[in-house]
Amino acid sequence: QVKVVESGGGLVQPGGSLRLSCTVSGLTFHYYVMKWYRQAPGKERELVAGVTSDGGRKTYAEFVKGRFTISRDNRRKTVTLQMNSLKLEDTAVYYCGAEEITTTNEYWGQGTQVTVSS
Repeated sequence: QVKVVESGGGLVQPGGSLRLSCTVSGLTFHYYVMKWYRQAPGKERELVAGVTSDGGRKTYAEFVKGRFTISRDNRRKTVTLQMNSLKLEDTAVYYCGAEEITTTNEYWGQGTQVTVSS
């Protein structure tokens, strides 16, 4: 049984930082591209960042470049999203996704709420 579990969300003031973590079990982690998405109320889900299966390449949405950093630990089967300089518009539910590199099968977590508010 595949499990994808996000943690680390919460309430933070503008300019603050949060670190999201995603732990995966039940699959061969290093066969998967890992991604973070987010969905704000009334908006569609959007890609925030992604990292290749070996961690060698990372991609970021323009709206988080220079502020967010994605990383993965294949031994611990975890992926993290370090979020700095948070803005009000970063408020959303953040989802961790695993995409198998050959079949493109996807697995998703339940999401973790990030609220940026003064």
